[in-house]
Amino acid sequence: MAGMRVVRSVDTVSATARTLGSRQLAGQVTALTGPHPGYRALAQGVRTLLLDGRIPLHTRLPAERELATALEVSRATITAAYDLLRDGGHALSRRGSGTWTTLPEGTAPASVARYQAPDGVIDLAMAAPSAPAAELAAAFELAGPELACHAATNGYHPLGLPELRAAVAERYTRRGLPTLPEQILITTGAQSAVSLVVNLLGRPGDRALVESPSYPNALDAVRHAGLRITPVPVTEDGWDIELLECTLRQTAPRLAYLIPDFQNPTGALMSTEQRSRLLRAVRATGTWLLIDETMAEMSLQGPAPAPFVSLAHQGESEQIVTVGSLSKTHWGGLRIGWVRAGSRLVHELAALRIHVDLAPSLVDQVLAKTLLPGMDDVLSRRLPLLRERRDALADSLSRHLPEWHWQSPAGGLSLWVDLGRPIAGALAQAALAHGVNLQPGSRFAADPGTHEHRLRLPYVHEPEVADEAVRRLAATLDAGLPAVTGTAGQNRPHWVA
Repeated sequence: MAGMRVVRSVDTVSATARTLGSRQLAGQVTALTGPHPGYRALAQGVRTLLLDGRIPLHTRLPAERELATALEVSRATITAAYDLLRDGGHALSRRGSGTWTTLPEGTAPASVARYQAPDGVIDLAMAAPSAPAAELAAAFELAGPELACHAATNGYHPLGLPELRAAVAERYTRRGLPTLPEQILITTGAQSAVSLVVNLLGRPGDRALVESPSYPNALDAVRHAGLRITPVPVTEDGWDIELLECTLRQTAPRLAYLIPDFQNPTGALMSTEQRSRLLRAVRATGTWLLIDETMAEMSLQGPAPAPFVSLAHQGESEQIVTVGSLSKTHWGGLRIGWVRAGSRLVHELAALRIHVDLAPSLVDQVLAKTLLPGMDDVLSRRLPLLRERRDALADSLSRHLPEWHWQSPAGGLSLWVDLGRPIAGALAQAALAHGVNLQPGSRFAADPGTHEHRLRLPYVHEPEVADEAVRRLAATLDAGLPAVTGTAGQNRPHWVA
């Protein structure tokens, strides 16, 4: 019954999201343009929000008079802005039904943007390593006979292949958290896991505590579920645990999405004491904890931390849901993730996921089951290589862009670089012409327009490739940046991993 209740709530969000309130749009536009925008700035702001996925497609825009009042501008300004949007193919007016958002033919929104940079462009937007080729080839060879056996079945496993659920549970147990296969749900990557949990546990209008900056696709999942975001800051030095506790007490959020292990994008690692204090705080507020451990085993200095839930006292673990995947440890092309939770919640999540994708790919699951027992061997070779690439990228930045600053993280896949001035959007826009694909720090922000002085730079490339990318970034700055206000640099399609 709980699962059906949540599904109905999600359907309600989809139905009511067709009309955008004037105050809601005014607030988002003002964050990009400042108060009282001119008609060109207003049109550009709406285009940016649309392409960034913060305004859904086929959504009715506010009436001209209402939006003019909300923005404290003339109705003629709104009329001229809507005319520009229509001329550019970003809006469509229907007699008697208002003006609706759309996209020009051939344009893709952020959520369906290109997965790879064009030929000749170095992709620094993707914090994802290439596959361990030898292990993947061996897994294909071993998986062949097993797949032949499964060919006689229908191939659907809504909870996940039993053998893979057992293998994931065994991995948790080996890391210090006794886990049963019944506590595991296999998903199509960690992103699918996050979306399922947010839609099951959250209701439209509920508060969700998130870190800022944080993983953009998870933030989008929270927004699209209709939850109200309450951000708490994270820096390279980590979390202000007193502020986090205070925010929990004051807002009592329904859900908190956190990345305590080599936080994406800052690389921060939450201490044992901070984890214990966080557990006490959420016990008092009744908040569900959604812990993203996608990066947990990417430790470049010492052993990986124990699973977050292993610190919970009896009864506390029922309020904690953990997600993970093979995307960072192995390969993003292997679309395998999972949820670890109570067995009852696992079955509710499985009931909800049937409405989305029925079950994850059986081929990927058999491959993952074959790869998991050898994960320690893969990591023993991968982590030293990533450590070398981290240091090589840092060396290139020190030589070519000495005015930039960062802290070397103890794990994860990227540097969170301080540019010293709010130019990230302009730099990302200009760098593409110089052969580098970037995402500005504002893409990782919970609040629009913040972190414009930051870039996330992954160290997944070979040192010579990374050095060439940094050289191109230096050349981009030497050539001068275009005038970009707010987060206008985000108005091109993008994909973040």
